[in-house]
Amino acid sequence: MMRYIIILAIAMFALTANANTNTNDRIRWYSFEEAVELAVQNPRKILIDVYTDWCGFCKRMDAETFNNPQVARYINENYYPVKLNSETTDTIYFKGHQFVNEGGGRRSPHQLSIALLQGQMSYPSVVYINEDLELLTAVPGFMGPADIEPILRYFAEDYYLNTSWESFTESFTGTFR
Repeated sequence: MMRYIIILAIAMFALTANANTNTNDRIRWYSFEEAVELAVQNPRKILIDVYTDWCGFCKRMDAETFNNPQVARYINENYYPVKLNSETTDTIYFKGHQFVNEGGGRRSPHQLSIALLQGQMSYPSVVYINEDLELLTAVPGFMGPADIEPILRYFAEDYYLNTSWESFTESFTGTFR
């Protein structure tokens, strides 16, 4: 009987350790409001995946890029990641403003996504916000793991503060595959 308890305990430990390892291999997505609150409490940049339900490249980016364990770990460690459906009908409050979806029709964009993308509605787009909740940039289009890595590092590691994008990418060697 004691042997079975020990085997069961070892099996439970192995499963728990395996579950903890895999948790960081997936992005922990937050709502926009949660990410802002977390950034206020513990400053960190915010990454926003602006997508739509009908966008094929958005689904591909989820499958190939955001589900990549290296990408997921890096984003979880350096950003508060947000998924923002550009066509949501939710009311979102940010910096004393109320953002809504005014469109009554199909495929109408939310005011927040319009503001974040500066009217350049392209899906998918990844928006980067600094610790002071200021827009850094929005990067439109599908990006694979190797494509998004330099952008993630450029902002997360504060290269953008004193290095031009051109200088940064000239010497950048990535590790995401």
